[in-house]
Amino acid sequence: MTSREIGNIGEDFTARFLEEKGCEILARNFCIRGGELDIVAKKGGLIHIVEVKTRRPDPLSGGEQALTPRKISHIVKAAEAFMRTLDSELSCVFDVAVVEVQNGGVTDFKYIQRAFTA
Repeated sequence: MTSREIGNIGEDFTARFLEEKGCEILARNFCIRGGELDIVAKKGGLIHIVEVKTRRPDPLSGGEQALTPRKISHIVKAAEAFMRTLDSELSCVFDVAVVEVQNGGVTDFKYIQRAFTA
């Protein structure tokens, strides 16, 4: 499987998880120059900016380690651009989903609410 295929499995799984929790998916793979948002979801009066880290099993490193200060700054920049597209003054939080994939299926999933702040 390619890295993109593995990433798609993680993003699809996370989107279904969010929908099951009552969220409305507003956008997937929202891109601007210098940043991308994997999933943007809304629940009540709150926007969830969700970074999805999908990996093959590795006991030495997880998806959380890939969330560097530089990556966070790119996410925040893209989130600011997305929030400007909305007509309302909603607040947003930054969540992270860590998805482990093996043989084309999800073997582990962790969802971290409010993983970082802008």
